[in-house]
Amino acid sequence: MYDIIIIGSGPAGLTAGIYASRANMKTLMIASSFSPSLITTTDLVENYPGFPDGISGFEIIERFTQQAIKFGMETAEADVTAVSPTSPDGPSLWKVDAGGKTYEASALIIATGTQYAHLHVPGEDEFTGRGVSYCATCDGPFYREMNVVVVGGGDTAVQEALFLTRFADTVTIVHRRDRLRATGILRDRAAANAKIRFEFNSVVEEITGDTAVTGVVIRDVDCPEKKKTLNAQGVFIFTGNIPNTAFLGSLVECDDAGYIRVDENMRTSTQGIFACGDCTAKLLRQVVTACGDGATAAFAAEHYINDLKGTSYGEWNRSQ
Repeated sequence: MYDIIIIGSGPAGLTAGIYASRANMKTLMIASSFSPSLITTTDLVENYPGFPDGISGFEIIERFTQQAIKFGMETAEADVTAVSPTSPDGPSLWKVDAGGKTYEASALIIATGTQYAHLHVPGEDEFTGRGVSYCATCDGPFYREMNVVVVGGGDTAVQEALFLTRFADTVTIVHRRDRLRATGILRDRAAANAKIRFEFNSVVEEITGDTAVTGVVIRDVDCPEKKKTLNAQGVFIFTGNIPNTAFLGSLVECDDAGYIRVDENMRTSTQGIFACGDCTAKLLRQVVTACGDGATAAFAAEHYINDLKGTSYGEWNRSQ
């Protein structure tokens, strides 16, 4: 039995764990066995305050985890299969089934993040692990002196393309629009890198190969009959994200894309359930905003639990 169970182990969930456990809330974090935080696949985070030279996503998670454990947060590695109230008359307690075990808590914080979207084109599934990848940090070194394609035009796509230039001979960025969506500094770096080429106004139609990837067929957005095949031994796909919220069913209100709707205090539509980080409907999905969300969610959950226990100070104001 816990005060708070946090589902998810990325920056939002870990920050919530730091704040909750530091507030003497008995806290458990359930981390997925198969879907680690996407930040762990990021080679360099340059825009997190306090690290002017950057820090790897993996190191961020390691530091956050040790800090949360230091304050007493417990952890379990399992995939959540069901979340339900312990009583049909009202969710005073919540039950979480994960890894063959059942845990209970007064409040839940959902911080499950997102997963990379797929293109759903011929060859993508067939060649996943044999030339198709969603993690440049993981697989980039396998493509030394080869030609690779990066699909996408946002920050992640361009940053990973820059990372791949350490290994590949050429890196071709394929983007459906006429210019990159990435921030200015990343656009400038990509434009200045001699190894990076661009195929704008283009989408991937097929990934070809035999036992491994040998090419990528792209189609012109404005002239669909215009196609060409790029010589490539690797394809890295960064075309967006899908929130990891399907396991909740209709338990909380989500938008059309599956992101959880929350208020300014990270409260969901269901009493006792809070959400934070990239799995929520929000404008900006970055480490720094995830941390802010996590702190707010933990603080709100703490007050919710104190209200249940009858130990609340009343208004959420600690100035007195």
